Amino acid sequence: IKANRILVTFNIKDFKPMLDDKTPSIIALSTNLTNNEADQKICKLLKQIKLNQSIGFLISISKKEIILKWIQSKIMKDKYKAVWVSHSSIADFIACPRAYYLRNVYKDPKTRNKITVTSPALSLGTAVHEVVEELSVLPVEQRLQISLLKKFDVAWEKVTGKLGGFTDPTQEEEFKERGRVMLKRVEEHPGPILNKAVKIPTDFIPYYYLSDEDDIILCGKIDWLEYLEDTDSVHIIDFKTGKNEEGEESLQLPIYLLLATNTQPRKVEKASYWYLDKSDQLTPKELPNIVDSKDKVLTV
Repeated sequence: IKANRILVTFNIKDFKPMLDDKTPSIIALSTNLTNNEADQKICKLLKQIKLNQSIGFLISISKKEIILKWIQSKIMKDKYKAVWVSHSSIADFIACPRAYYLRNVYKDPKTRNKITVTSPALSLGTAVHEVVEELSVLPVEQRLQISLLKKFDVAWEKVTGKLGGFTDPTQEEEFKERGRVMLKRVEEHPGPILNKAVKIPTDFIPYYYLSDEDDIILCGKIDWLEYLEDTDSVHIIDFKTGKNEEGEESLQLPIYLLLATNTQPRKVEKASYWYLDKSDQLTPKELPNIVDSKDKVLTV
């Protein structure tokens, strides 16, 4: 580390305290790896690692996976000063700057809490996403062992009644039935759900500095990252629970491409939407240019 070189070690315990967001990254090898396995995985990683991932990352390599974790001392130090943006907050700003302020900046003077505005459509999306997204952390063979509809009933308890913005039981049942239909579709036509996926912890939202100069942090959680073993790359998949299709001018794909490129080590090979309300299959989308994507987001 003092020599400003990436460190490879089986003994991460002694070296981790030396790592911060300005020191060279550390590659921590599992003690279960043989020397030959370690060499192969390191060579594969170094061919793919991006320049910005050579500083401040703890890279854990085991027999099954490679995990990158940014040591975020800078973010922790400056997080109250930095401007945090996401696809939803940027969409709010584009639609109405006042709405952006009320939803993302304003805090109640008494409680110091932000305002959360809910709606039946938002509650439906929240419950369906909770059920589907948590499947990625399970082994492939276990993902559909338990009925998704049973899981949906549990998730729905968090948004039932006034909590979900429903005006009456009839309206709530209408939206809940739409959710059941979507999850039944996933069970009958699982597609990528039964393929390998990059595990995305449910309690963590990926983020990185979009602009050091302007102190802007881009954050957001991608619904699903399918792992493409043949090319050691990833496929961005976004689950859609609304009735309308995403517009061509939407910044969602550019933002997701930036997040996937800067918060995990593998190349993004493709992206798709899955309109769960009406389609059994994915809708492929053309990947935007990464440089143009950053420019578009910063322009807003």
